[in-house]
Amino acid sequence: MKTAVGIFGILLILSGVVWFFQGIGVLPGSFMTGQTFWAVAGFLAVIAGVALVRRWRRGVTAESSSPDLPIEEDRPQPGR
Repeated sequence: MKTAVGIFGILLILSGVVWFFQGIGVLPGSFMTGQTFWAVAGFLAVIAGVALVRRWRRGVTAESSSPDLPIEEDRPQPGR
C-alpha cells in the first residue's frame, strides 16, 4: 500500500505538470490548451503529489531505521 502511495504521488506530479503547461498554453493540441482551470488544477495536483511523495518518503525512512537499537539516552551510563 505504501508503494502505491508513492507511485500515485509521482503520477500526480507528472500529470499536474502536463495539465499546468497545457493550461498556460505551452503544450498545444488539446482542449485544455489555454484554459485557466487546467493551469490551476495542474498546480494543485503537483502540490498534492509532492505532499504524497514526501509522506511516502518519510514512511520509508522511518521503516528503514531499526527501532531495536538503543538510543544513547537509553543506555546505562557508567557511574550512575
